[in-house]
Amino acid sequence: MPDPHHAVYEACFTRSLLQLLSGAGRRRLVAFRVDAEGVLLGGAPARYKAQTAFVPWEDITSVVVWQQRMAGPAMDYIGVQRRTGAPALPGMNAGLRPDRTAALAPHVEHDLFLASRPVNRWRLDPEGLQAAVEAFAPGVSVLVHEQRNAK
Repeated sequence: MPDPHHAVYEACFTRSLLQLLSGAGRRRLVAFRVDAEGVLLGGAPARYKAQTAFVPWEDITSVVVWQQRMAGPAMDYIGVQRRTGAPALPGMNAGLRPDRTAALAPHVEHDLFLASRPVNRWRLDPEGLQAAVEAFAPGVSVLVHEQRNAK
């Protein structure tokens, strides 16, 4: 029987020099995790507990990778498209209104924007992500949204 933990996908935040020097960097913070129960969206390191959200597989319709164009290089994001009526999630963008998310990323639905995290201070492994989603939720697709008409 295959080891179910083998397919788990987990990415942790890179520790900053300040965290290491202050001793706060001893504990690794999970930025993103896919396992048998669902998907963990880690909060920003400074507000980790308050912003971390767990989404069970029964609430997820797809896992989505997308980009937000900014003045400099684009920022990669990963999120979960959820079933209608799924409970609100905590997170850094939880208080944003639909008009604000549309201004920031017009190619991304409001609910997906709220259920996303930036790929910042950690690395995304697309093959590992795909393998974990296929192992734990074969009916859930991994999608890549591209921003069109960007300036």
